[in-house]
Amino acid sequence: MMTIKTQVDLKQVNQQLQAFATVVNGNHPIREVTADEQLRVGVDLGTSSIVLTVLDEQNQPLYGAFEYDNAVRDGIVVNFIESVQILKRLKQKAEDVLGVTLTTACGAVPPGTGHGSAKIVTNVIESAEFECREIVDEPTAAAQFLHMQDGTVVDIGGGTTGISVFEHGHLNEVLDEATGGFHMTLVLAGYHHVDSAEAELMKRDESKEGEVFAVIRPVVEKMAMITKTAVTTEVKQPVIVVGGAINFKQFIPTFSKTLTLPAYKPDFPQFVTPLGIAMYDHEPE
Repeated sequence: MMTIKTQVDLKQVNQQLQAFATVVNGNHPIREVTADEQLRVGVDLGTSSIVLTVLDEQNQPLYGAFEYDNAVRDGIVVNFIESVQILKRLKQKAEDVLGVTLTTACGAVPPGTGHGSAKIVTNVIESAEFECREIVDEPTAAAQFLHMQDGTVVDIGGGTTGISVFEHGHLNEVLDEATGGFHMTLVLAGYHHVDSAEAELMKRDESKEGEVFAVIRPVVEKMAMITKTAVTTEVKQPVIVVGGAINFKQFIPTFSKTLTLPAYKPDFPQFVTPLGIAMYDHEPE
């Protein structure tokens, strides 16, 4: 499944994502955990949800949990206390399910949001009683989980479109623009003359997907144009698009048409970046 063409083994990636999705917010991990294992934890403070992921030492997913939130806007924490409270609940649930104490974690921020944003994310993680080992940029974290050596990762978050371009395993370019799932919600709210909370629920309603996408299509086309024009070198193939905002049947065909390049979407794309973040939670080599 696209392994040779894209240099990304999406079949293997999707198997991991499907297994991970079955245990998210559940009461059991993918497998039992022993007390002496060094687990890896990722914290993704997103615009619409906060996600906690747990991997083993071989970077195999074990467990995950998330809560919807309004604590982050355009990649920036705007409600510190709510973020900490949610993360503490997610940490406690994960520890109860796994039967071990989670001590370290890594976080992520959109590219280009600066040291201040990274410091706030660090403070949230540490206030939830983790040792924060590293803060990485979101699309690069996604590329880590995808094991991408050559290509472009486009991470469509709640508030931003993040882009990382790789060549021969080297990160050539990373950038971010303020257009994401929240902007889809704003367009939908304006079209239907409702508030953003009602529009967000409408956007998540699978039975309304066709009519919703007809309204937000211009936002998707803008995301593709950002990808096409913002990169100063060139958009390397394959183009893998991830993030919770892309779960529409017409997203990838529309994105690809505007980009004028084929784009691909993993299964459960909302979990790619959080899992990639956790891969950075290890002792310095």
